[in-house]
Order: sequence, then structure tokens, then C-alpha cells
Amino acid sequence: MMGHVDGVTDVHAHVLLPTLHAEVERRVPELVAEAAALELRRHGAASQAVSGPMVGARIPKLTDVAVRLADMDAQGVERQWVSASPNHFYPWAPEGLAVWAAGEANRLIAEHVAAAPDRLIGLGLVPLQHPERIVEYLDDAVLGRGLAGVEISSFAGDVELSDERLEPFWARAAELGVVVFLHPFGCSLDERLDRFYLANTVGQPTENAVALSHLIFAGVLDRHPGLQLVAAHGGGYLPTVMGRSDHAWRVRPDARGCAHPPSTYLRKLWFDTVVHDARTLRALIEVAGEDRVVLGSDYPFDMGLDDPVATIRAAGLPDETTRRILAGNAAALLESRRHA
Repeated sequence: MMGHVDGVTDVHAHVLLPTLHAEVERRVPELVAEAAALELRRHGAASQAVSGPMVGARIPKLTDVAVRLADMDAQGVERQWVSASPNHFYPWAPEGLAVWAAGEANRLIAEHVAAAPDRLIGLGLVPLQHPERIVEYLDDAVLGRGLAGVEISSFAGDVELSDERLEPFWARAAELGVVVFLHPFGCSLDERLDRFYLANTVGQPTENAVALSHLIFAGVLDRHPGLQLVAAHGGGYLPTVMGRSDHAWRVRPDARGCAHPPSTYLRKLWFDTVVHDARTLRALIEVAGEDRVVLGSDYPFDMGLDDPVATIRAAGLPDETTRRILAGNAAALLESRRHA
């Protein structure tokens, strides 16, 4: 049995910002209502009836630093990267509101992690649907608020991750050596996933796969090799079905936007461990490399790992691999920011 590991780090944990949401609701009640209607259409009433009380019961975990630290202690987690609950992306927000919300989120997240700076590391937000304003809010998060990077969704409005308007953002993120945490919110398959909680179980891995494919096939990682992108939920479906992407790259000229076979880019990305079974975790390590997988829990939601450290320790991995996933890889990601 492997002993204690120093610096155990959970890179996927959320904070809720109730004052931010209340102000968004106050400013644009009709847009908030439209967004809620879209959520209902995407998830279906049965799922929404479960999700409401689930989140409600977890509000202390999502807002109270003391509760968060106690839970981390119980899990054996020393440090946690804290990102906004994805309902704070507001991808439908017009420019003025979107940039205000991103700046306010950055302020509130910085305030939350400042309550335990030796244990909590913050990731901010940017207005993804307004590409011309993103660099400004990346700088606001990282340089203005001292956060370790930003969290983005898989798409926003008409902006896919292959969008050429994002080039300055990728360049700036690479230059600063900061983390970009890809965490989808909402799947555009809409009513096709509106029962059995498919909007999450199928929707999230699908969105990850689509977003990462846009990033890879558009050559973003060729142009910005220093980009440190961490994909939530183990990158979704993509890492384990990469053979199909490689085949397309070989046989189809329209799939030749990247310089090398798509599977080679898995080793230029990072992936969290929220995959829910040891077989998928081992497959992810095999294709991405043991230095590219980082511990994540999705704290404190019901689709997360309640005991993330125990889950990794039970996966039958070599001790050194376990050490890297629990602590070393996340530490290395943060190091590059300090030296940028």
C-alpha cells in the first residue's frame, strides 16, 4: 500500500457566487428566465426536479471556505483549484453585462481563495462569446487578481474553440503560462438529451470531445505549443476514440488542419480524473501519458467523485503514476506560470 503523498491537489472543484447571480438577475430578468427555459428544455423536468434540491443542499460546500477545507481534510486533499460553477458562464449575456460578470467573478473567486491562500488556488472567467474582450479579462484574472488561469466552456454563442478570433487569447494564455480549464456547460443536442439525465451523462463528454476536436483540427496547438489546457471529465469521449480522428486526418484533406495526427496532441493537453471507472482512467493514462493526468473531483456536485484520492489509489496504478496524478502534475502546471 502506497504511503502518504505531499501536495495532493484537486484541480476540478467549484464555487457558487450568489451575489453575482442576484445582480445578473436584477439587471436582465428576462434573459435569465430565457436561460432557465433553455436549461429546462435541455435537461427535462425530471432531471431539473432532482438537480434543484441537489445544488440547494450543497450551498454551504459551494460558498463556505470552512466547509470546503473540512471536506478537503476528510478527502486527504491538500490543495484545491477553485473554479466558478458553470452556471456563471452566462454565454448569452450581451457585451456590457458579460464583461462586468467576468470581472466580478474574478474578484469574488480571488476573495474566496484568499481566505486560505496556502490551500486554495483560483481560476477566473472570461466572456467567451465576446472574443475581442477575452484577453482583457484573462489579464484581469491572472495579473489583476492573482488567479492561476481561467475556466472556459466548450462553446459560447457562435464562438467555437477553433474560431480565429480566439487566437490572441490562446497566444496570451501561452505567453503567461497559465491554466485554461475547459469545462462545458450545456450541450447543443438539446431535447435529444432531455431525459435520464443524458444532458449530463452524454452531453458533457460530447461537448468535451467536440471542443477538443475544434482545438486540435484547427491547428491551435501547433500555433501555441505553450498552451496549458486542462480538460474536465477526462476529455470526454475523445481520448478513447482517437483512432477515428487519426483515420480522417490521413484520408480526408478537409480534416488536415493540424500538422500531425490528432492523437499526438493528447500529449500536449491535460485531463482530469473525473471518468468514474478505473478502466477508462487507465486508458486515458495510456493515450495521454502519466504526466498529463491530474486529480479532479467536480466537488461538490453529485456527478463528482466523493473520495477522489481513494478512487485513484484503488485504480491499480504504479506508485509513481499515482504520485504524479495526485500531486506532481498539477504542481508542474503551476510552476510554468511562476516562470513565465
